[in-house]
Amino acid sequence: MNKKSWIEKLNNSKDLPQIKIFTEEQIKKLKSRWNVKAGDTMIIPSPLEVNQLMKKIPKGKLITINEIRNILSKKYNTTIACPITTGIFAWISANAAEEELKMGRKRITPYWRTLKSNGEINQKYPGGIKKQIKMLEKEGFEIICKGKRFYVKDYERYLVKNLEL
Repeated sequence: MNKKSWIEKLNNSKDLPQIKIFTEEQIKKLKSRWNVKAGDTMIIPSPLEVNQLMKKIPKGKLITINEIRNILSKKYNTTIACPITTGIFAWISANAAEEELKMGRKRITPYWRTLKSNGEINQKYPGGIKKQIKMLEKEGFEIICKGKRFYVKDYERYLVKNLEL
């Protein structure tokens, strides 16, 4: 069986998006990690929805994965958007963008503009930290190091406003 390309994974929405309702049993397993209670709702987005939001970030602006989740939960009127699948789909989007670049596409999803929740650069994106630092510095962002982690300095100033799906 052939391994799926990142682009195929991005375009494979399965049965997504889906809205889930948290049960008491699920809440006990989560141990309040996500700050939800029984009866609260969660959207599990499609990979393409996450990619669409990431594509909308213009040069000189940034977004965090939490902001993507907030936009998705607002769109679907749910308590939260799934932190796990949203992160996985951002990673798939980044890898699909690199595949498109290798295929000669000029305009790709600018995944380096999507940061972790606290402005941290995501080391799991293609090319790792070094590539993203290069891309972000090329756009004028200043990068700072705290221990072994890298962040965009004053990232809050550059967050995109009023983004919708």
